[in-house]
Amino acid sequence: MADQTITREQVVHVARLARLALDDDELDRMTNELGDILRYVELLRELDTTHVEPTAQVGLAALPLREDVPCQGVDAAVALSQAPSTDHDGFAVPAFLDE
Repeated sequence: MADQTITREQVVHVARLARLALDDDELDRMTNELGDILRYVELLRELDTTHVEPTAQVGLAALPLREDVPCQGVDAAVALSQAPSTDHDGFAVPAFLDE
């Protein structure tokens, strides 16, 4: 496969799709860095992997879990006494949505 490069216009297009506002310096840096990544991937494609078994997943097949044993919880009054702010019978948190 031919050497893959990425153009500044392609970076602008992807940034627009991702709703990223990049200034000229950031566009230049991203164009260079993404080009480096594509060139490295191209180098990896040249490797002979005919005798390498495919790997579907790198990691544990199952995570070790602890027994799910019910136990006594913390009393609501005790939990609320530790909160910086409460409202009626719950924790008060700052709003993050316009109401």
